[in-house]
Amino acid sequence: MLSRTADNLYWMTRYVERAENMARILDVSYRMSQLPRNGTDAAVEWEPALIISGQKPAFETRFEEITAGNVIAYMALDPENPSSIVSTLHAARENARAERFVLPQEMFEGLNATWLELQSLSYARLVDWGFREFFEWVKERSHQFLGTTIGTMLQTDGFHFTRLGTFIERADNTARLLDVKYHVLMPDENRLDEAVDYYQWGAVLRAMSALKAYRMVYRDTIKPRQVIDLLTLKREFPRSLHLCYESLHDLLEHLAPGAECTRLTGEMHAKLRYGRIQDITRRGLHRFLTDFITHNAAVSAEIGRTFHLVADIGVQTPVKEIKEAKEAKRADDGAEAEEADPVQQQQRQ
Repeated sequence: MLSRTADNLYWMTRYVERAENMARILDVSYRMSQLPRNGTDAAVEWEPALIISGQKPAFETRFEEITAGNVIAYMALDPENPSSIVSTLHAARENARAERFVLPQEMFEGLNATWLELQSLSYARLVDWGFREFFEWVKERSHQFLGTTIGTMLQTDGFHFTRLGTFIERADNTARLLDVKYHVLMPDENRLDEAVDYYQWGAVLRAMSALKAYRMVYRDTIKPRQVIDLLTLKREFPRSLHLCYESLHDLLEHLAPGAECTRLTGEMHAKLRYGRIQDITRRGLHRFLTDFITHNAAVSAEIGRTFHLVADIGVQTPVKEIKEAKEAKRADDGAEAEEADPVQQQQRQ
């Protein structure tokens, strides 16, 4: 098939998956913002959403303050933000329009209807609609599109490229969401099983549509190590890193056996298939996820080179921003603890 057609199909599904995952990132941030904060700044819940999606520098050029309204407006409705929900769904629709004679009619009409509904959505109407209701609507439309793709599209190379785009994007966003919620909001490895984080990890599971799956697999209260295990190593969960890379490797074995991108996916699949949760936590979850995001970006670039696809200019790997946020948070926590300690104050005097 033509590289142009493969490129359009690949990015069509990547953009739909990116819109869904942007809604998931905003959803988990919104859920956490509703929890008691003990006097902490509301930006604690919203800054990670910008960091993990690589959008903080661009956001700061447009807004002076990190608030729920500003972040949602920028990440959901801003047409100048290439990774916003509006922008990604528009890009998906344009890629589908370019391949209207290849795609089943239902696929294009579904994307087109979603785009037309978004065009009339302002921030004021979004507030009236409700943030959580909007995030659920985006996820629902993404699920409808995925179901239509599987149920109506011929199982040819074009279909394989749509699945390739879905899984490469899903793996990236699962790792990003898990990393930012673990690393920025709870940087201390020793606090991994504290009950204080029960509701935060529950919010992560709900945003990933994984709460019921967690209860069925573990039949236990929410424990961070088990959440990490479900989202990284459990092949049975459809958004886990393991299943994403198993699917990617199978697809690339069909499309390009022996290619470098196939070798890279096989390498990561082996690590996830035979890895253990204790090895991940002993090494450090942030380090594992950062390495995974970097590896996934390398796979994406290699797929582009192998099939002559357009490079991604959207979400960037936020390793530096996450590290800076962690160091700043630790410095602030240390300063607050020192001010609250009368012994240290007396020693300074």
